[in-house]
Amino acid sequence: MAKAKSTAFFCKECGYESSKWMGQCPACRQWNTMVEEPVGKRETAPGRAFGSALAVRRGVGEQPMPVRLDQVSLEEQDRIPTGYQELDRVLGSGIVSGSLVLVGGDPGIGKSTLLLQVCRNLAAAGRRVLYISGEESLKQIKLRASRIGTITGDLLFLCETNLDTIEEAIRNASPEVVIIDSIQTMFREDVSSAPGSVSQVRESTSILMQIAKGMGITVFIRVLKKQVHPWISKMLHGHGMDLVNFTGRMVIRGNRKSS
Repeated sequence: MAKAKSTAFFCKECGYESSKWMGQCPACRQWNTMVEEPVGKRETAPGRAFGSALAVRRGVGEQPMPVRLDQVSLEEQDRIPTGYQELDRVLGSGIVSGSLVLVGGDPGIGKSTLLLQVCRNLAAAGRRVLYISGEESLKQIKLRASRIGTITGDLLFLCETNLDTIEEAIRNASPEVVIIDSIQTMFREDVSSAPGSVSQVRESTSILMQIAKGMGITVFIRVLKKQVHPWISKMLHGHGMDLVNFTGRMVIRGNRKSS
């Protein structure tokens, strides 16, 4: 019996997966973009995180039921203002519950500061917000927060990179908005490649998308534009998600034609 391969090849541009190396990616037609990465055996069934997130929202033992449109409350889709008119315009008049937003931009442009300011505004407006950092300590975050003003309200902070621990923290805190800073630092223990690799980022993004949909919360993901930004943005656009490109002076909405 043939042994299962422990590695696979991924395209750095679009995330295409192949069991063998190819000079040109058949999906995006780019040359020399295939990289080899280890593929860990999954210990959990697909959709575990999505199922657990749904269980938190519905209650253990409850089953999903189909409903008619006239049974759907419009209040569940109300837009939440971020406190910044330009960002609200990019998001279509504000944040929508159950959405996932990718915030991209060059290193050092101010993505983390923008997200922290948004958290400050949301908490001051009575929203419960969870800010998860995989790059800075709590003291570093406090020093940065002191430069933008006093933070009031229900704004929680967590320094963690293990996605299983993060998922548990989200379930326990039950926030309305979650910030992931940044996706390149997150990892799943059952994926054997290093944090920031194509397989780790793809798995982490997929799980966070399932959590957002299952619990009906908004998740902001910060990503470095020069690393895995192209194929993540394509994956999010394929699922109708929002892409925000921050240039330091203005916020630009992504489109399906952009990479």
